[in-house]
Amino acid sequence: MRKLKATDVSDLVRILEATDAFTDEEVGVAVELLGIVLNDHTQQDYQVAVAEDNGQVAGYILYGPVPLTEGNYDIYWIATDPSVQGKGLGRQLMEHAETEAQRQGARMVCLETSSQGSYERTRRFYDQAGYTEESRIRDFYKPGDDRLTYIKRFSALKED
Repeated sequence: MRKLKATDVSDLVRILEATDAFTDEEVGVAVELLGIVLNDHTQQDYQVAVAEDNGQVAGYILYGPVPLTEGNYDIYWIATDPSVQGKGLGRQLMEHAETEAQRQGARMVCLETSSQGSYERTRRFYDQAGYTEESRIRDFYKPGDDRLTYIKRFSALKED
């Protein structure tokens, strides 16, 4: 895992588009957030880790502390190149974000996804990573498309 570089953006756009999981509008929002990370060095809301496979950009995760909460972090985006899916890079990205969040005082990590059938594989991935569905807002994105919130809670770190 490494930090985001400006030269990664075109590869990450290609990956986001190749997954066939995101609309053009969603890809635009993802790119906007990457731009914030790259261009606003004072912002503290978003952190990005980039994964490589054989020296090539293969995926990323964007996460950060939720403003006005105590120890709550969100995972906003995670995507891996379809050509490397199943190699464990997505899991490594999740573990990296969770470890960093805990190091920074996280009590829990939350993420949101859609109830649509096309997100079934994504939901299984979250289940396998130890996340549990905490809530469902029916018809959130559009009629018949619920917003599902998954969480993973962490034990408090004991002081020596």
